[in-house]
Amino acid sequence: MAVIHTDAVVIGAGPCGLFAVFELGMLNAQCHVIDILDKPGGQCAELYPDKPIYDIPAIPSLTGQQLTANLLEQIAPFDPVFRLNCRAESLEALEDGSWKLTTHTGDEFVTRAVVIAAGAGSFTPRRLPFAEARGYENGKGLSYAVRDADQLAGKRVVIAGGGDSAVDWAIVLAGRAASITLVHRRNEFRAAPGTLAKLQTLIADGTIDFQVGAISALHGQEHLEQVELKSADGSRQLPCDELLAFYGLVASLDEINSFGLTMQNGQIAVDTATFETNLPGVYAIGDIAVYPGKLKLILSGFHEAALMAHHAIKQIRPDARNTFQHSTTAMQVRLSKEKTAC
Repeated sequence: MAVIHTDAVVIGAGPCGLFAVFELGMLNAQCHVIDILDKPGGQCAELYPDKPIYDIPAIPSLTGQQLTANLLEQIAPFDPVFRLNCRAESLEALEDGSWKLTTHTGDEFVTRAVVIAAGAGSFTPRRLPFAEARGYENGKGLSYAVRDADQLAGKRVVIAGGGDSAVDWAIVLAGRAASITLVHRRNEFRAAPGTLAKLQTLIADGTIDFQVGAISALHGQEHLEQVELKSADGSRQLPCDELLAFYGLVASLDEINSFGLTMQNGQIAVDTATFETNLPGVYAIGDIAVYPGKLKLILSGFHEAALMAHHAIKQIRPDARNTFQHSTTAMQVRLSKEKTAC
């Protein structure tokens, strides 16, 4: 458990949250970014990494993963601090006008600006639907994400799912794990063509064992030992040390609903001049924000981030003189200061 003091905390590392870091960084505000996922990018990186996006100004087309990479490069000069695999759980007003945001790990952030860019909410893995599954989580053989690939070396790994995560990890772990069995309901996958070609090659040469079916039960004493596969031919047992279940993500607003915000149909009501919520110093941008005429577009979220930052800086440094500058001037000033410091 730690207490961290920072200028702003951004909840959500999707495109709008990342651009909020840029806009705040341009105003010399230090940001910490919290996200429940294990990497930045939000839905773009986790669910649609190869989906083309066509409405980013001056960029005819790019994928969700490319957009994420570009945004991370853009904010790198501002040294944001990321807390991934981290969920915001409570928000408490302090007497001096600051906020204390507590995460599920017990860490506390003390800040004068909280920016909620949580999209549709806090994403959590879609879990296996049978009761015994919970007992195999937390290091006992069942995982919904890969935290350390080295720990899977030499293990009998079963990967369940048909999307990018399942396919990518099957390829990455092939040759490192003792065996890889990929399980999916049908002989079709959602992944980039080049990735699918690699997968088919590894299946053809026997490096990856592909099985059509669904996981129907788990077996083992203290640790997972077997998974039960149900298919058109009946049920059978597969030896398994580690099961990686990639069934997608589900969004939850449970934590945000406890913050005391004004909500409208699952979104946070904001003032469109500042994107401040009903709580002073707490802002909402992106898909989570609602106002008359709202469009759920990344482009709209970028606009919201800019307006938010220019109001939030007044909360962060109420006594400072804040002068609007175009990006060319602001970055030249910043780079000049960095050179002087060196």
